[in-house]
Amino acid sequence: MTDTVDFTEVSTAGLESSPVAEALAGLRANEARYFTNKYGVAYATVPAAEAADTIAWVHRILKQERGIEIASPPLEAIDQVVDGIRWPGVFYESGLAINVLYTLEPGGKRAVGFKLSEGMEVPEELSAFKFARQRSKLAGTIRGSFFVIKGEY
Repeated sequence: MTDTVDFTEVSTAGLESSPVAEALAGLRANEARYFTNKYGVAYATVPAAEAADTIAWVHRILKQERGIEIASPPLEAIDQVVDGIRWPGVFYESGLAINVLYTLEPGGKRAVGFKLSEGMEVPEELSAFKFARQRSKLAGTIRGSFFVIKGEY
């Protein structure tokens, strides 16, 4: 069941089990606003159980590129292609959001981004990363980091 994320009326639907559900919902809404404003497309997530292939693909990149295994269970995911870029994303119970920018054209930009919801600690598996802070009207303070993907997936 696809759920189009509304960034004007932020909802915790699908994220209720997170201890930082409101902040995670704001982070999800912030992502929806970005895609709507930049690309003019709806941002529609699905429950993790319906996105096993997308989540496995993201986890494979994390494992093969940096040896990272996310401890928190995924709650929702998205996988869309816009302007020749694949944009999968996963929202985790801990408040972590991971998105991948994967240009389909060979030699294009490819990176993994991590965003931490306000109120969550940096997960142990991401302790090697430095996180920058960003203010968001929807999500409060977002801490983010990234790495460039070197392999082909």
